Amino acid sequence: MNKAVNNGVWSGTWVAQRLGVELEGDDTLKELLGLALRRNPKRAHLLVSHVLGKHVPQSPAVVHGHGVALGRRVLDLLGDQEAAAAVVLGYAETATGLGHSVADGIGLAPYLHSTRRPVPGITPAGGFEESHSHATSHLLLPENPALLAGDGPLVLVDDEFSTGNTVLNTIRDLHQRYPRRRYVVVALVDMRSAADAGRLEEFAREIGARVDLVAAASGTVRLPEGVLEKGQELVTRYEEAARPSPTTPQSAVERVDLHWPPGLPDGGRHGFTPAHRIRLESALPQMAARLAEALPEDARRVHVLGSEELMYAPLRLARELERITGAEVRFSTTTRSPVLAVDDPGYAIRSRLVFPAHDDPADGPGDRYAYNVAGAGFDAVIAVVDSTADTPHLHAPDGLLAQLSAHTPQVLLAVVPSYVPERPSMLPEPLRGPAFSSYAPEDVGWLLQDLSDVTLEAPTEEREEAIQSGGAHYAESLPVEYQPTEQYQQLFHTALEESGTRLAQAVGAVTEIVLAERSPRPVLVSLARAGTPVGVLMRRWAQHRHGLDLPHYAVSIVRGRGIDANALRWLAAHHDPRDVVFVDGWTGKGAITRELAAAIEEFEATEGITGFDPEIAVLADPGSCVRTYGTREDYLIPSACLNSTVSGLISRTVLRADLVGPDDFHGAKFYRELAAADVSVHFLDAVSARFPEVADAVDAQAKELLSADRTPTWEGWAAVERISEEYGIHDVNLVKPGVGETTRVLLRRVPWKILARAGAGADLDHVRLLAEQRGVPVEEVAELPYTCVGLIHPKYTRGATGADGKAVTL
Repeated sequence: MNKAVNNGVWSGTWVAQRLGVELEGDDTLKELLGLALRRNPKRAHLLVSHVLGKHVPQSPAVVHGHGVALGRRVLDLLGDQEAAAAVVLGYAETATGLGHSVADGIGLAPYLHSTRRPVPGITPAGGFEESHSHATSHLLLPENPALLAGDGPLVLVDDEFSTGNTVLNTIRDLHQRYPRRRYVVVALVDMRSAADAGRLEEFAREIGARVDLVAAASGTVRLPEGVLEKGQELVTRYEEAARPSPTTPQSAVERVDLHWPPGLPDGGRHGFTPAHRIRLESALPQMAARLAEALPEDARRVHVLGSEELMYAPLRLARELERITGAEVRFSTTTRSPVLAVDDPGYAIRSRLVFPAHDDPADGPGDRYAYNVAGAGFDAVIAVVDSTADTPHLHAPDGLLAQLSAHTPQVLLAVVPSYVPERPSMLPEPLRGPAFSSYAPEDVGWLLQDLSDVTLEAPTEEREEAIQSGGAHYAESLPVEYQPTEQYQQLFHTALEESGTRLAQAVGAVTEIVLAERSPRPVLVSLARAGTPVGVLMRRWAQHRHGLDLPHYAVSIVRGRGIDANALRWLAAHHDPRDVVFVDGWTGKGAITRELAAAIEEFEATEGITGFDPEIAVLADPGSCVRTYGTREDYLIPSACLNSTVSGLISRTVLRADLVGPDDFHGAKFYRELAAADVSVHFLDAVSARFPEVADAVDAQAKELLSADRTPTWEGWAAVERISEEYGIHDVNLVKPGVGETTRVLLRRVPWKILARAGAGADLDHVRLLAEQRGVPVEEVAELPYTCVGLIHPKYTRGATGADGKAVTL
């Protein structure tokens, strides 16, 4: 029963005669494949490989040899240089061992296989669906995400290439995250129909990459009309007739300690490198010798049985056992695929053992199967499982070991330690109110460390003197928090009352765009601290309008230093980076937009973690720097009027080497002492209270924005460059456009002058008041793309900071 042709009878004859299924193709096709039936609503027939080592016991030399031969063909196709940059990806569960063997044939490439077993603490680097399978969800869990982030060829290995859907789903998902120029698809058999044959080439053109196909044999399956229904009827009839009777164990189970090398992965679930391969090769002879010693002296036919995705380690053990003993060694693996067994020479699956799952699978309990083992006359069976699967279910009266014991005189159990990737340094959980900030704990989690007990403030002039004289970075200290006068506080409340409706509408519109275009369940990540109130409001809108309870965090981004990489690591470990939407209050000239894009690009290159979209979602985009916004008007957002007292009493973020280590979040202070002046929650409540009245307007505005061309024009940046030259500043970083940025200049810096658009009204009342208090002239300008612009001039002020965040010196 180990051959595709047995005594002159092809192992697909039974199915072919009853269903009219025809296998057409290469002369070797029927030597490689047989046919069986399974209970599957998508595809009744099953192509059963006789060289894969899954359903049919086969010589391990044959199984490994077919994969290695395919790998050598890939090596010839790519050449040594490209092969050295390649990564091999195999499909769970069927092709995990084949993919390993292909990687052996290439010799230079690391290997990873998909898995259906989630591993606690390991964030998926990708996933895809297998459309025709009974179990569809695949996860990619590399220990080192950089394994998928390179631009070398990706070699995708499956046992058969039929419709091409699985491969296309994989490439589509991975190409979005890790685009590359070349893919190679490898399969034992290429069974595409004429209709499917051109899809791969068409898809390659669509994504702009080269896609090659390497297969050991090719052909097609001819399916007559009604084959699915007829096949299901046959399965039902023969399953009823072949209902298994209870089995009684005939032999004891002996455990064999392999002395598996410490730290060596048990397979490619988390990645398997050429260095790992060398360690395994050196350890195989001694491990196989321990198995040989435990076998009965008279064992002439020995079967090594792997377990589902664990194919390669038992395959290599079987191959080494075959080499060092005189026994006839065969290899196959258990599976979760339900297949009808019919004891007929013309049918590929002659016998079936059924037992409960024993590895605590994510999809819950269920039956598992071992085919063509019962009745095969093996003198001994060696079951090889990983330690995760060495559970009470394995040893239960109806478990795999008991089933095997009923059909062979000797059962040996070898357990390979399940590889557990090293966890990254444990970052702390987010800080939350009321311990840190005046916001409710569910409003926002701060991915920051609390520096409240550290003295970081200095008078503005003294601080700027220190920055300029030493070339210090602005994020290494804090300005003294501006304490608003009673008159200024009244301006804030008036502005909030007058602009609350407009603000609520912009919050609703930008949130609707995020939900429609970015993710149905986004993870909001505000850029602390101006973005934080906006992020909370967006979260409130999603809850008010859609009943969504969205996660929301605040992270630090520092000009010239980028975004907090540890915060990104924490986010990637707890959420899918593709769901993360960065949020800020407004755009000025777009400096932070550019900073974030550069920081994400650097993070992906160094960490290998991809998927973060650097485009910011903002309430107002007067600079035309982003696609996701609520409005492009430049008007007063009341939260820009104040500092910490409208931002949860949290300071601007701090990044200083003696306070923030390589494994720390950036820092910030919680100004508890300012609680009496805090209006953070009042601001949120005042805007949220307007949500019901703006619902219809939000729907209309969101619809209009979603259909509009929102491509950034960067006209704000162009205007800033023009102003910089016209006023003799010659540094765009010293021009702060928009109401929000101008307010920051007046609250935190020593400004030179304010440019105000002629005729600007109440939106600038607070700017005029602050300018008066600071003795800064306000110059009205007839044509200004912003409502106002704040100017800093290094000839007249100390501590003006440039693009790198350091002082500008003359």
